[in-house]
Amino acid sequence: MKICKLRANHVIDHAAEELKKYLRMMMPEDGEVEILFDPKGESGFRLGLLEDFGLENEAEDVALDDVIHVDTDKNGGILAGSNPRSVLFAVYRLLRENGCRWLYPGVDGDFVPVKPIEGVKYHKLADHRFRGFCNEGSESQQCMMEVADYYAKLEMNVYMMEWFIPRGYYNRYYDHKFNEKNRRPESVSDQQIRQWKVAIEAEISKRGLMFHDIGHGWMTKPFGMPANNGKIPEEILNAITPEQKSVLALVDGKREFHKGNAPIFTNVCMSREDVRAGVVREIADYAEKSAHVDYVHVWLADGTRNHCECEECLKKTPSDWYLMIMNELDEELTRRKLDTRIVFIVYVDTFWPPKEVTIKNPRRFSLLYAPIFRSYSSSVTENTVTPPTKPFVHNKWETPVSTEENFAYLKEWQKIWPGPCFSYEYHFWRHQYLDVGSLAIARRIYEDILGLKWMKLDGFVEDGSQRSGFPNAFPVYIYAETLMNRDCDYEAVLEDYYSHIYGKDWKDVLNLLEAVEKLFDFDYMEGEKSADPAIGPFYDPARAPSFDRVFELSARARALSLAHTVMPTRPQTVSWALLEYYAEYLERWAAVMKEKALGNDYRALELIEEFKNEFGRHEIYIERYYDHGLLGHILGHVKKINKKQGIVW
Repeated sequence: MKICKLRANHVIDHAAEELKKYLRMMMPEDGEVEILFDPKGESGFRLGLLEDFGLENEAEDVALDDVIHVDTDKNGGILAGSNPRSVLFAVYRLLRENGCRWLYPGVDGDFVPVKPIEGVKYHKLADHRFRGFCNEGSESQQCMMEVADYYAKLEMNVYMMEWFIPRGYYNRYYDHKFNEKNRRPESVSDQQIRQWKVAIEAEISKRGLMFHDIGHGWMTKPFGMPANNGKIPEEILNAITPEQKSVLALVDGKREFHKGNAPIFTNVCMSREDVRAGVVREIADYAEKSAHVDYVHVWLADGTRNHCECEECLKKTPSDWYLMIMNELDEELTRRKLDTRIVFIVYVDTFWPPKEVTIKNPRRFSLLYAPIFRSYSSSVTENTVTPPTKPFVHNKWETPVSTEENFAYLKEWQKIWPGPCFSYEYHFWRHQYLDVGSLAIARRIYEDILGLKWMKLDGFVEDGSQRSGFPNAFPVYIYAETLMNRDCDYEAVLEDYYSHIYGKDWKDVLNLLEAVEKLFDFDYMEGEKSADPAIGPFYDPARAPSFDRVFELSARARALSLAHTVMPTRPQTVSWALLEYYAEYLERWAAVMKEKALGNDYRALELIEEFKNEFGRHEIYIERYYDHGLLGHILGHVKKINKKQGIVW
């Protein structure tokens, strides 16, 4: 058996090596698989672009849109795509149609049947251009490297790295925040994180994924102030001069950092031409030396309601000043003969569209819709009715909450923006940890993706943990599959995934998780069903008995896990083992939420500390699938106590 590469390309090289590896795993007795470079290859598995085979390419933009073409028999055939990345996807699609599955990141997630390869006929233009993840949560480098591989296997095409140096995300893991009693801190330096980020960029390039970079940080870096997330050392903050601070937004009569010591949350005085010029120069310099970046995201500060209140800045909305910077950036990039793609964002203060300024060169830009305040209790459908938007009040605007209300602001932007739009979402941020059974968030993801058509959005990039596989990774799986094919059947994908990770008894686990969903109720866990919000978002004494019944389910989870310790495949062994840890996880969540429902907030505080410390003992064993740092962050929100009781949190 042989593999022929019809053109020289490093991504197609990787595709050939992946095909060879999995063919040998499927047919271990068949011997070596030869890889050749042969532009005129006519036999074996032939890898190349659509045009190499004289095939039509319906991609609107061949660099961005993925067309996957597979036409093979048992001896070989065509594996082609609209771009090199799509050729890699064609390899994975051939293997998937032959029974392979990638169920979790890492080798423990590989399900590879031993069987002869069979012919496949498949042709698909991806239903959405942007399909991927952005880093968040607590990150280990091993995890970050593995998910680059995992995302490609699920036919996701975007990997975004937020911040110049994502110190906060890495040190949340390496300092073992929220788990200090079980794991010694192992802080890593900014230099080490920068090297690791470059290593991930290499993995992204190896697979031809679209690399989106930066996001926040452009408001402070041009002026010599910290532009990375995470805690900034006091000695660095103390060294910042009054002259540097003079560019900051004037808020309440002062030009100081928002929230006391957080440069990344702080905006600048955008009416000053020299300030805008500094920002533009910094971005253009970065673009000039970063040809490997497909999209540079240019976002404002990560804080809310802290835009400059000086006399000149008040003459325009933040969105107007923001688009002025975008136009000036376009002029500078054009002057330097750079075709860098830029992403600007509809986020917090810029939810309100500009009143005067528009983008002069839409071809360079894409709009990113980031509804961070939205409720996850509903999705947009063709029947969605949007309410009127609320008026913009400088630094005192009212937060849009419902999904429908958030969508109303996007529709206002789309009246003035003719270019491409996609969404920056948060399902895999705190919301996945408030869905204790994991099925509600999976269904919401599926329905939200179906709603993209009505919202005129061309995909998702998820801001979320790269360790989103507890108790299993079905939410990630349905996310990737629906973005590729919005006509996929939710129940069919669920059955396919569960039957592969649990085997013949998969329905026992599904029934268990469905029962968990009923007892916890995702909308309640999101704080949307309080019996008295004045007491607290989780106050509802009538729910307390339901949390007692959780212990029956945890006992069932343990029994199921212990009955399936020896399984025929590694993903199944992992999945049933995770269920044993999940049993304790259920019990600790139930204990906390019972006390919250009863209004016993101080007892809940004690149980939350026990949860972090005791369940944290397991982190090292399940950290590929479970993000303890993000759980600790979420528990910080849950432990909130009504101000009348003397503690905020």
